Amino acid sequence: MNTKRTVILDTETTGISSIGPPHINHRVIEIGAVEMIERRFTGNNFHVYLQPNRSIESGAFKVHGITNDFLLDKPIFKDIANKFLNYIKNSEIVIHNAPFDLGFINQEFQMLNKNIKKIDILCPIIDTLKIARKLFPGKKNTLDALCSRYKINKSHRNLHSAIIDALLLGKVYLLMTSRQESLSFYNTINSEELPQKLNNFIRCNKYSLKILHPSKEELDLHEKYLKYMRKKNKCLWN
Repeated sequence: MNTKRTVILDTETTGISSIGPPHINHRVIEIGAVEMIERRFTGNNFHVYLQPNRSIESGAFKVHGITNDFLLDKPIFKDIANKFLNYIKNSEIVIHNAPFDLGFINQEFQMLNKNIKKIDILCPIIDTLKIARKLFPGKKNTLDALCSRYKINKSHRNLHSAIIDALLLGKVYLLMTSRQESLSFYNTINSEELPQKLNNFIRCNKYSLKILHPSKEELDLHEKYLKYMRKKNKCLWN
């Protein structure tokens, strides 16, 4: 049986182009990815800051707080490309607003001129924004809004961070899809095995239940209430 591996992915960038696709003329400066195996976080995460060889726009800086000086000694995308590809292979990838992040990442690989296929061809992509819009039509479905809706603590996050946002998105994704998993539970149990499985939880033969008897005052109050109900012709028991 194949083990289901899921990678939750997020990026931060130098900015968003006002003309054409958002990745045009801009670069990735942070990649954060969180691994889940069979819907459990493993701690095997991927996180890197990148030197983009261009300046960060002020609007983007207000979002993530990453400075040009901070990135001066960081690797360029070429240095981590193979490691990143090896990390995401044989996985489904979960992204919030997938076209945005995929546009940037695919552009980075295209600039290497190594004929590397697009990420969305190499791996199946799950876009949580699409899922959220189906679950909550007409509502705000940003990552912040979803965290608030699912009561996920994000007090430790003052600015956007690819690795922190990937972890938050992983928690959101689990909650968004938990109903599907719980329904599929019944399809994984053989009907002949179910009685035995239930017996493991039923132990009434081993333990006697404690009986709490009502006091005289409680019995009197109960009888008084029954008389009241009989007068209203609504008493179904004595």
